[in-house]
Amino acid sequence: MNEHATCVVGIDVSKRKLDIALLANSKIKSKVFDNTVTGHSELVQWLLERGAEQQRTHICMEATGPYSEVVAIALVESGWHISVVNPARIKGFAQGELARNKTDRADASLLARFCAAMRPSLWTPPSAEWRELRGWVDRLQALKDMHQQESNRLEAHTTTGQTSLIESVQTHLDWLAQQIGALEHDINDHINRHPELKHDAELLHSIPGLGSTTVAKVLAYAGDVRRFANAKALAAFIGVTPRQRLSGSSVKGRTMMSRTGHAELRRALYMPGLVARRHNPVLRAFGDRLSTTGLAPKAVVGAVMRKLAHLIYGVIKSGQPFDAVSYTHLRAHETDSYLVCRLLLE
Repeated sequence: MNEHATCVVGIDVSKRKLDIALLANSKIKSKVFDNTVTGHSELVQWLLERGAEQQRTHICMEATGPYSEVVAIALVESGWHISVVNPARIKGFAQGELARNKTDRADASLLARFCAAMRPSLWTPPSAEWRELRGWVDRLQALKDMHQQESNRLEAHTTTGQTSLIESVQTHLDWLAQQIGALEHDINDHINRHPELKHDAELLHSIPGLGSTTVAKVLAYAGDVRRFANAKALAAFIGVTPRQRLSGSSVKGRTMMSRTGHAELRRALYMPGLVARRHNPVLRAFGDRLSTTGLAPKAVVGAVMRKLAHLIYGVIKSGQPFDAVSYTHLRAHETDSYLVCRLLLE
């Protein structure tokens, strides 16, 4: 957060426009700009004309994908302090205020008040190579989804005997498979061309259960894992931390996975969690220990996913590849070489 901020700005971002609320001296000034390069420049000029100094202004907006990222990057590169906040936090803050109206202008004011009250942490944009990797990974997943849909159609047409459609669907499937292969090659080439990405990918590959597809998704969606304060913060970002429901003597709900986090990254860790449950010696022992307590098989997989997140953080933060022997030794001795990985055992 910006400790020296004297005014705060809330920006409600949509595809075409930016609704601005400048909160200073308990008064709000509103303005609307186009969500374009020209509009971003006009926004900066408008803020400066109203006494909003770059080093003493805190700007807050919701994370709305590419629409918010473009303006956030432009403002950071211009020297402004930006916070990009999970929309769930803003929704909770609005409920706490008993907010009844929801308009773009009202949302911008809400963001400004949230920023003033909560002082969220500042946002650091990912580098260009990380953003490009995310674009490649998103495109690859889109093609894989199309391939699965067409495979389902092919099976349906084959079952119903619609031979006239089978050839058309098969042609599309062949093209999709070719494009998927080309994209996978481009992603691997992109990672190998950037030393930091390549180094982190090699560390992640050392964890049994993580393949090339998952490694690329972890790098693309989590960004530089070192930005997280600890392994628990990474697990919370993914949404694999436990959520308890206990209150007094009457509320005794089951502990479940929170699922409040990055859905795509959480989905990407599910199959690796199943694989690691069987083939990663550390996580297999961990899962067996949980199974003996009577925990449901699916809950065990969720716990293994959380441990995978801890392992991911540990190897990248320590800069050392995963080694089951050293990990086991750490439980008893906590050697200096793996001291950073203590977080994996929490």
